[in-house]
Amino acid sequence: MPGLHRLRLDHAPALLAFEQENRAYFAASIPDRGDDYFARFAERLRDLLAEQEAGICHFHLLIGAAGEIQGRINLVDVADGSATLGYRIAERASGRGLATSAVREVCRLAAGDYGLTALQAATTLDNAASRAVLARTGFAVTGGTRLSGRPGLTFLRSLEGLSAA
Repeated sequence: MPGLHRLRLDHAPALLAFEQENRAYFAASIPDRGDDYFARFAERLRDLLAEQEAGICHFHLLIGAAGEIQGRINLVDVADGSATLGYRIAERASGRGLATSAVREVCRLAAGDYGLTALQAATTLDNAASRAVLARTGFAVTGGTRLSGRPGLTFLRSLEGLSAA
């Protein structure tokens, strides 16, 4: 089973490869990061690591046995005991329950290690796989939204009573 690791600077080459290899796959169901993301990848990664160091965000990579990145599971905009969850799983690793298990683990980390009490998430209506992951991991629909012009749903998950163990 892949392991969950906090993002580090030495993950940069593998993370860039993961994003490039899966760009078209991701863009089919979530808004594309755009060309600027890839052109400024090293600078962006340094900024993310500074945000992580400041406790504003918590970035995690799902790393397989051979060292390949199979997914990203992030907590962003940490404030007032909550954060926003985001995740993406590589095309070659999808459909194996990795997103569900990784989101469950990040929920435990959020409650136990990061002291959070709630997580929010959002996904487009046409992303049935993401909606299923959120439902399986205890998130409840709270309303509608638009994500890069596409209709979507917002979700909330209480972390009360959840621990890192």
